This record gives sequence, C-alpha cells and structure tokens, in this order.
Amino acid sequence: MPAIMRRRQNCVMHAPFLTSLRHGSRETDACLRTARFHTDLWCCFTIQNWLLDFGRPVVMIFCPVEWFALNRPSAGEYFHMLYNITTPFLMLKLIERSPKTLPRSAVYLCIIAFVMGASAHLVGDSIKHRLLLSGYQLHLSLRENPIMKNLRPQTLMDSFELLQYYDESLGHCMWYVPLFLILFLYFTGCFTIVKSEKKMPVSAWLLLGPSGLYYWYLVTEGQTFIPFIFTFFAMMATVMHQKRKGFLPDSNGLFLLYSFSISLVLVSAWVACLWKDAVLRRKYPGVMYIPEPWALYTLHLRDKHMTLTD
Repeated sequence: MPAIMRRRQNCVMHAPFLTSLRHGSRETDACLRTARFHTDLWCCFTIQNWLLDFGRPVVMIFCPVEWFALNRPSAGEYFHMLYNITTPFLMLKLIERSPKTLPRSAVYLCIIAFVMGASAHLVGDSIKHRLLLSGYQLHLSLRENPIMKNLRPQTLMDSFELLQYYDESLGHCMWYVPLFLILFLYFTGCFTIVKSEKKMPVSAWLLLGPSGLYYWYLVTEGQTFIPFIFTFFAMMATVMHQKRKGFLPDSNGLFLLYSFSISLVLVSAWVACLWKDAVLRRKYPGVMYIPEPWALYTLHLRDKHMTLTD
C-alpha cells in the first residue's frame, strides 16, 4: 500500500510536466508538417481583392450611368455582392490549409461578423455612389457638402449621418477587424523547423507586390490603420515568441509578414506626400492623418476626368 501511494504522489507531482510535454509535442508536430506555399489560394485572394474590391469604384466611375437605373444595383454593387461571397469562402479555405488547429468558434464568429459588416457597407456605399453622381464631394464632410446644405427638411441630415455611420464606422469595423483577425489566426500556424520551408518560392515573390499594394489600399481607403498596425505588431511578437522555441515563419507566414511590411512603407510614403494638403487636413484632423485615395480623386482628379470624357 505505501508503494502504491508513493506512485500516485509521483504521478500527481509530474502531471503539469506531462501536460506541457504533450502540448509541446502537438505544437512541434504541427510545425513539422509540410506546409507548402498556397499559390492557388493567395493568387485567387489577390485577384479577387483587386478585381472585386478595388475594381468596384473604378467600374462605377467608368461605366456609363445609362446602363443601370439609379433605383437598381449598378455594376460596382454586383462586384461587391460577389466579393461578400468569395472572400469568406477563401478565408475558410485558408484556415483549412493551416497546419495548426485553430479555434473554430473564433473563426466562425469572425466570418459571420465579416459578412455582416461587408453587407452593411454594401448598402451605405450604394447610396454614396448615387450621391457622387449628384455632385457629392468625398474630400468634404457630410455637412460641408454643397448638395447637403440645400437638403429639406434639415432633419434628413441625421438620417444621412446614420447611413454614413453604418457605412464608414460600424460597417468598416465589422468588415476589417474580423479580416485581420482571421489573417493573424492563420499566421500563428505558419511556423516550421524545416529549413526548406523557410524560403519563399518564385510565385510568392511575384504575388508580393500586388498583395502589399492592396493592403495599402485597404488601410487608406478603409481607414483601418489601427487594426492593421495592431495585427502587424501581433505578428512580430508571435515571430519573436516562436523564435525562442526554435521555430521560424514558413513561406506562407513570410508572405503575409512581407506584404504587411510593404503596405506599412507605402502608407508612410502616402501620408508624407499629402501631409501639407490643407483641404484633406480639414477632413482628417488629428494625429491619425491618412487620406482616402478616392477623396484625393474627387478633390484633384475628378474634374479633369470629366473634362476628358466630355
């Protein structure tokens, strides 16, 4: 009996060590799995981002107004609807390819919030597009716009401000925060101790430029610098934490990290170039001065474009 009691005490004393050992072995097994660069997913992700997200306002500008009735969705809005379907699908496929088992509840909640935020933005952006056709200026605030000053009754201004809140504030928050969170969760599984997986293939280097440029557009036009920079810092902290354990980012992790780094450099250059623009300064006061590209378009380029088309 005393011998049995001593064995039980030893098992209890070593239980935390055994648990941590099992946890470490699972983490090591995940890092030892072969995780090749997902060329197909990253290529689809980059193309659909440029075509359906960046291309959406471009289509709205260059597509003749006569082709679509103003009380029906335009070509750009159909692009947005397709984006709201393809992006969650690609994010789920990306999570499926992760060598690490990620928390399903967090992934599902992020996908649901993403769809809700992108859908809210779709409605608000549709109304804003029709306001642009009536002379709305993106570089001015809502109440400073000439077409809004003649609005009757003036209480309608509150309705437009609520619409703008759903579009620019709540919609963007529920759209981009889950997107960055999904990318970060995926990044936490992109570590390896296999030397051959620590280098990016040629296909990754070819996609790096378009990917980094798109994240610049996402940060500037979406006004999402805060969730972007927090995600970037979290990635860097994860790299340093995993490096102490002997793990380094694989090709997919390096691709994400380099894309965010390029985007950060481009955002800094963008802010430096427009730092002294007095008109944009009025719309974007304070320290967080990151002008939107389409606000710059309505301020300096739209009149020239209209003159050329006429």
